[in-house]
Amino acid sequence: MSANADVIVVGAGLAGLVATHELVKAGKRVVIVDQENEANLGGQAFWSLGGLFLVDSPEQRRIGIKDSRELAMQDWMGSAGFDRERDDHWGRQWAQAYVEFAAGEKRSYLSELGLKLMPNVGWAERGSGLANGHGNSVPRFHIAWGTGPEVVRVFREPVLRAVADGLVTFAYRHQVDELIVEDGAAVGVRGTVLEPSTEERGVASSRTAVGEFELRARAVVVTSGGIGANQELVRQNWPVDRMGPMPDNMICGVPAHVDGRMLGITEGAGGNIVNRDRMWHYTEGIKNWDPIWPNHGIRIIPGPSSLWLDATGRRMPIPAFPGFDSLGTLEHIARSGHDYTWFILTQAIIEKEFALSGSEQNPDMTGKDFKLLLQRVKKGATGPVEAFKENGEDFVVRDNLRDLVDGMNAIAPGPQLDYEQVEKEVAARDRELDNAYTKDMQIMSIRNAQNFLPDKVTRVAKLHKLQDPKFGPMIAVRLNLLTRKTLGGLETNLDSQVMRPDGSAFDGLYAAGEVAGFGGGGVHGYNALEGTFLGGCIFSGRAAGRALGRSL
Repeated sequence: MSANADVIVVGAGLAGLVATHELVKAGKRVVIVDQENEANLGGQAFWSLGGLFLVDSPEQRRIGIKDSRELAMQDWMGSAGFDRERDDHWGRQWAQAYVEFAAGEKRSYLSELGLKLMPNVGWAERGSGLANGHGNSVPRFHIAWGTGPEVVRVFREPVLRAVADGLVTFAYRHQVDELIVEDGAAVGVRGTVLEPSTEERGVASSRTAVGEFELRARAVVVTSGGIGANQELVRQNWPVDRMGPMPDNMICGVPAHVDGRMLGITEGAGGNIVNRDRMWHYTEGIKNWDPIWPNHGIRIIPGPSSLWLDATGRRMPIPAFPGFDSLGTLEHIARSGHDYTWFILTQAIIEKEFALSGSEQNPDMTGKDFKLLLQRVKKGATGPVEAFKENGEDFVVRDNLRDLVDGMNAIAPGPQLDYEQVEKEVAARDRELDNAYTKDMQIMSIRNAQNFLPDKVTRVAKLHKLQDPKFGPMIAVRLNLLTRKTLGGLETNLDSQVMRPDGSAFDGLYAAGEVAGFGGGGVHGYNALEGTFLGGCIFSGRAAGRALGRSL
C-alpha cells in the first residue's frame, strides 16, 4: 500500500481521531493505520462511561460546588506524588497544562463539536483522607450524554467527512511492526497486512498475515494505547517493591488488541519510555456473564455504603472504602496474599448505589433515552445491574447473613469464611447507626455524601442496618482485580513530540493518549483522579495535531 500523506497516525482510537481532526483542520493529509477492522474505530474509548474531569464548570456551579484551578491543582499534585527528577520532568508540565485545560478551554472545545454533558456531577476517587493527599476534594466527574460512543462520535464524524474529501485514508488490518527512521527522523512505518476480519467490536481477531506494507510520510503519530490486555507486560512492569507481588488472577477490563506492542517498537526505534511501573487497575471487578473479549471483566462503580471485607472476612482498613482510593486499596489487596475481596450489601444499596462502568452497561445514557434514565431514578437498579445479580458468577443473594456466608463459601476460591467473624464485622458496623454521630469513618463518609444533593438523590441509599429485612435481601459480591490503564509510557514534550533517552526531541515522531502516559510519559504520576483518561487522550492528541499542523 502506498499513500501520499503528510502524517501517519498509528491507532484509530480517540487520541488518533483527535490528532487527525486537528491535522485536517490544518489542511494536512493523514493515513490512519490500525491492526483491527473498521468496527473498532474509536478504540477503547467507545467502551467507556464517558467521564470527563472538568474544573469550575457550569454543571458544578449549578449544584453549588465551589471548585477552582488552585484546588484542582492541589488535588492533582497530592495524587500524582511526582518524585522522579528525570522521568517526571515532562509529566509535571503536562499536569499543570492539563488542569489549566480542564478549568478553561476543555468544555467549550468539546461543546463546539456537539458534545453535551449530564447535568449531575459524580464524585469519583474521594481520596485517602487528607486535604493535601490523593483524591478529589469536590465532585468533578462529568458524564457525556451518550457516554463513550458520543465522545468518539464528535471526533469520528469530522474525520469521516475528511475521508470523503480525500484528506484522510484508513488502513485497517495493518499491523505496524517497525518505525522507519532515516537521518534521525521518523519517516514512515512497515508492517504486516492481516487477513480480513468481520468480528464485532471488541472481539479478539485473527493475527494471520496475508501480506506486508510500507507507508511513508513527513511525520508519525503513535496513538496505539496501553498494555492492559497483555498480562505478560503488566507482570513485567508490576511495581513489586511499591505494591507487593502481582496477584495470580486478574480479569481484563480492555479488549485483546490493547497489547502494548507499539511501546516496544517505538522504544526500539529510539524513543524513550518512562515510568513503566506506574499503572491503574481496579479492585471492584466482576466477571462478565456475557463476555465480549477474553477474560472480560466489568468494574462496579460503587456508592459508599457497601461493607468491604477481605478474603478472610475482615473489614478493609481506612481508606479502603468503596469509591475512595483505588490504588491504595489495590496495594492492600496485593499484599494480603489473596486476589479477591467481598462486598456485603442489601437490595436497597444495589438499587441506589451500583453502577457498571462501560457504555454497553448503561443503555439509558448511551442511547440518550430520557425515559429509561428516569426509570433508573424511580425504580432503582438498572437492567444491566439486575442481570449481573441474576446471572453473574460473583453474586450471592440470600435472605439472611448465615445463608449468605454459606453462599460466599461456595464460590470462594481461597479461605473459607468464618460466620462468626463476618457476623462480628456486620454487627459492629450496624451498631454505629443507633446515633446521629459515630466514630466509624465509612459511616461519616456516607453522611458526608448525603450532604451533596445529587448523591443524596441518585447515588446514596438511606442509611440502614445490613441485616434489616426491610432493605433485603442481603447480597454479597466477590470482587476481582481488573486490569485497565497504563500511567507511564513514551516521554513527550508539550507538543506531544517523543523524546529520546538523552532528552532531545525525536524528529518526526509524536505520541498521544495512553501510549504516552496520557501526556509526557505520565501526566498522572502515581495516581489518577478519574475522568482524566479520555481527557488525556483528547488533550495530548490535540497537542500533537496542532503542533504538526503548524510545523509541516
